Amino acid sequence: MRFTTRLFLVQLAVVAVVLVVCTAAFAVIAVSQVRGAAEENALNIARSVAAAPDVRDEVTRWSDDPGTPAARDLVDGPLQRTAEAVAERTDALFVVITDDHGIRLAHPNTDRLGETVSTPFDRVLAGSEVIDWEVGTLGRSARAKVPITPAGGGAPVGEVSVGFEEGSVLDGLPAVLLATGVAALVALGVGIAAGSVLRRRWEKTTLGLQPEELTALVQQQSAVLDGIGDGVLALDENGVVRVASEAAERLLRIDGAVGRPLAALPLPAAVMAAITAGLPLHRVAVGPRVLTIDVHPVRRGGRELGDVVIVRDDTDVAELGEQLSSVQTVTGALRVQRHEFSNRLHVAAGLIDAERVDDARAFLDELLERGSVAAPVAHIDRIDDLFLQALLAAKASEAAAAGVAVAVGEDTLVLGELARVEDAAAVIGNLIDNAVTAAGRGDEPRLVEVTFLGDGDALVVTVADSGPGVAVGRDVFAPSAGPEDDRVRGRGIGLPLSRELARRLGGDVWVIDPGGPASVDGIAAVTGAVFAARLPGVLRPSAVPAPGTARPDEETES
Repeated sequence: MRFTTRLFLVQLAVVAVVLVVCTAAFAVIAVSQVRGAAEENALNIARSVAAAPDVRDEVTRWSDDPGTPAARDLVDGPLQRTAEAVAERTDALFVVITDDHGIRLAHPNTDRLGETVSTPFDRVLAGSEVIDWEVGTLGRSARAKVPITPAGGGAPVGEVSVGFEEGSVLDGLPAVLLATGVAALVALGVGIAAGSVLRRRWEKTTLGLQPEELTALVQQQSAVLDGIGDGVLALDENGVVRVASEAAERLLRIDGAVGRPLAALPLPAAVMAAITAGLPLHRVAVGPRVLTIDVHPVRRGGRELGDVVIVRDDTDVAELGEQLSSVQTVTGALRVQRHEFSNRLHVAAGLIDAERVDDARAFLDELLERGSVAAPVAHIDRIDDLFLQALLAAKASEAAAAGVAVAVGEDTLVLGELARVEDAAAVIGNLIDNAVTAAGRGDEPRLVEVTFLGDGDALVVTVADSGPGVAVGRDVFAPSAGPEDDRVRGRGIGLPLSRELARRLGGDVWVIDPGGPASVDGIAAVTGAVFAARLPGVLRPSAVPAPGTARPDEETES
């Protein structure tokens, strides 16, 4: 049996039990009220009769008579006529009047006149009013007994007993109980209708899922949300966040998202627009992280339930992509150099084979003096590390296509070798690319100057360009609103990602001089920006082999 059916039956049982209890309680109260009304009515009638002057005088007269009254003397007497008139007028079962010895002076059955009453009368003759249900010669009745006192006062000289038949007292009770039963049935019908509405509402709200299915769903949701690195936001059809995993709040840099409208969350404009439009968003910077956002609508039974937003952290992927791009650039430059150097060795070998030794020696001397390959980087000989040379050569080749020259600063001094090539290449390559882009937007000469300094195992890099500088008030490390800003000073994911890479190494990337309009020797000019990066742990001491020994890497290769 389905849970909603069981719940419906339990509701009906509860409603039925409550109605039965309430109906029974109401019936008891109704009977009690009817009985109380009959007793009160009997008491009031008895008091009225006992207070009548002619009744008091007549009863006092009979009580003073030491003998027992004869029935024939009472049948047509004033007390009998008064009692019959009152009984007829009030629909009482009986009105009985007695003297101080309990002898009936008035009774509905004239044959009982002159006899002692069948019920106790001691308390009444002692001056108390008595209300009770008793069984007498006329059957069970609600009766009230009131003492009759002489006109001048004194001890009671008799009593008046007025009774109402039990059946007549309860004559109106069936109608009351019938009305109560009808009301109970109507209430039961309302309960059935309400239970049916609640049942349908429950099934609509829970999409027909049973409690055990909902429990399993919650367990699965918790396991899924806590077991994956991706963030998950669930929005209902009104755009209110109903589920927000810890990963989603951490990646989107929000807090307390559940129960809040999407529009109230402090999200970047690009992220908000993508979620609202239901479109995916790739490689957007939110704080120091690079995110990819997917939006999936949720439907069940043809009904729109909202959207599920998947937030993936692509920072590591972006970093690897930057590192791979830099390594590929350097690899390409080294491949070109190796090819060019191989060609020159072939030339030298050809001159030797032609026995033109002097020409071969002159060619080799020129090669040693100029280098293996003519580098497009000015003063590249200030750098001893082959990887840095290859990286600068590759970037200079790309910059030359944009009309920008690359040079090595005269303060360059690196007394070590790169140990973490990929991390250094990603940061340095990004800074040079941004500087080349900025220099290409400036006036002649278009130049980028790179300076390297070694500080123990840390490499400090400064990159200066001849561009227009950074606009006042512009944070180049802030996430961009769109990917097009990546082409202007690396806003977007370029510089933020470089700073994140450097900080993971324990270093940083910052702006030394934003540049811009300035005055040089009293002449208005525009100076470019200067960026710096410190990369701890990327250098190792140079291995200088002793004379006559081979380098460890050469021994390994051999």
